[in-house]
Amino acid sequence: MTAQDLADTLRGRLIVSCQAPPGDPMRETATLVRLALSAVAGGGSAIRANGPEVVAAIVKAVDLPVIGLWKDGDTGVYITPTVRHALAIVEAGAAVVAADATDRPRPDGSDFAELVTAVHAAGALVMADVSTLDEGIAAAALGADFVSTTLSGYVPGTPEQTGPDLDLVTSLSAAISVPVVAEGRINTPGEAAEAIARGAHSVVVGTAITAPTALTARFVAGLARP
Repeated sequence: MTAQDLADTLRGRLIVSCQAPPGDPMRETATLVRLALSAVAGGGSAIRANGPEVVAAIVKAVDLPVIGLWKDGDTGVYITPTVRHALAIVEAGAAVVAADATDRPRPDGSDFAELVTAVHAAGALVMADVSTLDEGIAAAALGADFVSTTLSGYVPGTPEQTGPDLDLVTSLSAAISVPVVAEGRINTPGEAAEAIARGAHSVVVGTAITAPTALTARFVAGLARP
């Protein structure tokens, strides 16, 4: 699938992130596959998934594009941090590899440009997960096929927010020609629609759809307020 073909498929559509953090009861391959199948049944247009085993299983189970990544660690650059991680996700069958494209050092000393070159040579596309406008502009210049706001609010120096960074969506959409994907803290259909109105090509929603542990904790915390 070419970048243009995928962009056409995802224009104005929902990507569902089917992931679970370490230690969560949902973090089991068969369970995550069922989440992906539920997302398909609900009308999702693509799946975002973590780890070679899960990506391969979801690719086999659904007839939708899969955006794969490999989280390794929990600090610094840990979303598909090296070329090795990226190529394993391509081997698992992902149409797109999502990777940290911030300006932080990568654990193996490589850079984002090397990852883009390797993934393209292997026949897949690249989604750059960024936290700032400058990072998004740089990622697009280095050949990323999509730029996502995934890391805004999670990287030191970026503003902490309870909702999506719609200002970053707006500024990226005006600054680059590659599709901008809104991701991060999108909690309602209204916020998803607003992201599209602000220039997002597509929207990724994870926790608000596929994370019962986190959703339960929100309700518990709400009931505990004085």
